[in-house]
Amino acid sequence: MGRGTTGDSHVARNRLWARLSAAVAALDPPPPTPLMVVDLDAFDANAADLARRAGGKPIRLASKSVRVPALIERALANPGFHGVLAYTLREAMWLERQGITDDVVIAYPTVDRAALAELVASPSTASHVTLMVDDVAQLDVVDSVRSSHAVRVRVALDIDAGLRLGGQHVGPKRSPVHDIEDVVRLARHISERTGCALVGVMTYEGQVAGVPDDVPSQRARSLVVRRLKAASMSQLAERRRVIADRLTELVKLEFWNAGGSGSVEATSADAAVTEIAAGSGLLVPGLFDHYQSFAPRPAAFYGLPVTRHPTAAMATVHGGGYIASGASGDDRAPIPWAPPGLHLTSLEGAGEVQTPLTGHPAALLRIGDLVWFRHAKSGELFEHTNTVRLLAGDEFVDEVPTYRGCGNAW
Repeated sequence: MGRGTTGDSHVARNRLWARLSAAVAALDPPPPTPLMVVDLDAFDANAADLARRAGGKPIRLASKSVRVPALIERALANPGFHGVLAYTLREAMWLERQGITDDVVIAYPTVDRAALAELVASPSTASHVTLMVDDVAQLDVVDSVRSSHAVRVRVALDIDAGLRLGGQHVGPKRSPVHDIEDVVRLARHISERTGCALVGVMTYEGQVAGVPDDVPSQRARSLVVRRLKAASMSQLAERRRVIADRLTELVKLEFWNAGGSGSVEATSADAAVTEIAAGSGLLVPGLFDHYQSFAPRPAAFYGLPVTRHPTAAMATVHGGGYIASGASGDDRAPIPWAPPGLHLTSLEGAGEVQTPLTGHPAALLRIGDLVWFRHAKSGELFEHTNTVRLLAGDEFVDEVPTYRGCGNAW
């Protein structure tokens, strides 16, 4: 039975609004808006819950779902977390050079020649960063920027983890490497290639980890999704077992990465997998509200001020059009969260310069009051700000820079 989202009741959301309002009122001078906040109480509880769900297997933190160095460090300090799953090579090298981690795997192939040239020029950094590949041509790019093979490049092989069903592929369109013989062929090439060391494997089952399966308004669809997830994990467990056996004949791997916040238990149960990737489960964006397997706590919010009342029953806040990436749809829009009962309008939605809101609290909001929203995806919110306020209890205890606030744009 699905458990919903902890903190989604009107009572809990009103309490959150009171906490945030009290924390903001205590700031002197008043902070600029949009005001972006992470609730450390919820963040820490989510981290502990992810570790519990992983059942003893380490969690590699997906940094794209956080993008705040202080919070990356906070997560890594939790028992059960180890290493970072980065999304660009430049980011990975920055994290390593800042001393935030000495174990970074990049989740996606890179052809950034300038960054690769930096990597192969630094034996220390190269020993801490692992590239992801699914094509020999990606390794050719690496070789094109170095004059010698004195520095070995650590490489992980991205293997497609989609479900094959009735001739169709269900899952993210990532790696072209699916068939077992193709996996073995590419793994052999990497292990025999001068200047490369095959150290790991990734099999990301996004069709399980990243798809809600207990949406109250979509009961029939949710049932189909759960059946597809079960079929996917069954098929994938057998493929992983066979691939692991075949790769053992070629190389001794350091890690096998898989999964995501929405599939922690199911993925950790697979004997081939040695570590779980997770990140969204720390901040809990709107797209992670309806999973049968866990009940996370929303931890990231942004506050926008009410600037006018176009009608007696409507309040308009300034800005707020932070639409999430992915296929366009209502689920990519931000959620007016606190006070509860507010809704976006169908004609304007969340706008670049203003966002009208309807619902019974709208008439009660005063000019200058803050309305708190949740973003649909994790991490992306913090591309819109230089700093994030950290909330503990009813107080802001720190203000920390985001990647953007550190001068980084990845």
